Amino acid sequence: MAPQETQSSVDGVPHVMFIPSAGMGHLLPFFRVIAALYGHGGVEVSVVTVLPTVSAAEADHFTELFAKFPGIRRVDFHLLPFDAAAEFPGHDPFLLRWEALRRSAHLLGPLVAGVSAVVTDVTLASHVIPICNEVHVPCHVLFVSCATMLSLVAYFPVHLDNNSKKKKAATGSVGDVDIPRVRRIAESWLPQPLLDLEKLFTKQFIDNGREITKADGFLVNTFDALEPAALAALRDGMVVPGFPPVYAIGPLKSHTCNKSSDEKNKPAAAGSPVAWLDEQPAKSVVYVAFGNRNAVSHEQIREIAAGLDSSGCRFLWVLKTTTVDRDDAAELADVLGAGFLDRVHGRGLVTKAWVDQEALLKHPAVGLFLSHSGWNSVTEAAAAGVPLLAWPRGGDHRVNATVVVSGGVGEWMEHWSWDGEDRLVMGAEIGEKVKEVMADAAVRARAARVGEEAAKAVAEGGTSYRNMQEFIGKLKTA
Repeated sequence: MAPQETQSSVDGVPHVMFIPSAGMGHLLPFFRVIAALYGHGGVEVSVVTVLPTVSAAEADHFTELFAKFPGIRRVDFHLLPFDAAAEFPGHDPFLLRWEALRRSAHLLGPLVAGVSAVVTDVTLASHVIPICNEVHVPCHVLFVSCATMLSLVAYFPVHLDNNSKKKKAATGSVGDVDIPRVRRIAESWLPQPLLDLEKLFTKQFIDNGREITKADGFLVNTFDALEPAALAALRDGMVVPGFPPVYAIGPLKSHTCNKSSDEKNKPAAAGSPVAWLDEQPAKSVVYVAFGNRNAVSHEQIREIAAGLDSSGCRFLWVLKTTTVDRDDAAELADVLGAGFLDRVHGRGLVTKAWVDQEALLKHPAVGLFLSHSGWNSVTEAAAAGVPLLAWPRGGDHRVNATVVVSGGVGEWMEHWSWDGEDRLVMGAEIGEKVKEVMADAAVRARAARVGEEAAKAVAEGGTSYRNMQEFIGKLKTA
């Protein structure tokens, strides 16, 4: 890669370089923070763009970002050759991209040396933080999950060290992780790879956990009213002594929210999910989506379909059948089974298209969100005041689901299966639970209160607003 020229500042304006990772769950928070800084003024922004992207959605969103904000500098970054298939056969393509980025991270040195500050993804922290420290450039981490998960990342190496000293590691069990002043994370709630200390993901997770204490600060897409205990424990050094400053700046808003009046008044395209929602009664629709890279088995998809059918509720289902969207060529009728689309015609809409989930959740017709509880989805539901029925699929989802419950966002079906487990959750059970939560006024009221707290946090003078101002002020005085 030929390093592109960068400048630390222009006329005294700080230049911040963002280094995102792969996967829309990681990129979306980056795009939202980038848009917020760009819109604030007084900060120059550049974005390291790794090519080629893993998914079509990533490529489209990068294109949209640079088109909407032409003042943002694009720094194309080409990775070193890496025979991922030979070294790690069968691994998640996004995890392999993180590994490829880590192996090429030293190439970032000339770029990082020319900026005022860096904001990196946590998956790259163990490599980017040392580079920044060498050239005396402040390095912040944008943490794309919840503060509770950040406390787990920080404390997990300590937990392993304690287990080793107590000689518990010989049992082969990681065990429950009791995070000081936060909560006990049951072993069954941990991201599945963490149960095997030899896995690539686990080694990266531990390396990042040890290195993040040397960062200059953390930006987290959460707000104080949602995770008071975790944020207080991190800030007070109770999780790890001397932990860097934590700026809770969420819930982050999509850069697509800043539309012109003409765009806002433009009617929804015929046949689009928004146009269909426009025809539905208030709070009558169950929105169903399991993230942009969490494919559910075809057998489980059929049971979800049966459950939505038997619930009697209206529903909008954004269906995904593969991990990488470029590979998603299955026909809906084949996946859902003969006759399903005809049976639910008019009452349900199923689409494989990319949607603006944030806008859908804010639509007055949506009354419940059946979700994998990815953190972007949780914060978008919280901001919209829509109850979330959490069905974790893997990764950090069960940790996030603890916040769904404690924060009042919704309910968690803890016994429902997730990736790697053979048990199917049957349609009858899904249908009954959906119908039950849709009719639960108390759940709806709690979610509405969370929405009010989210709005207060990001409003002028709110906790997240003040945290963002403090972060920007730190950039300008560095």
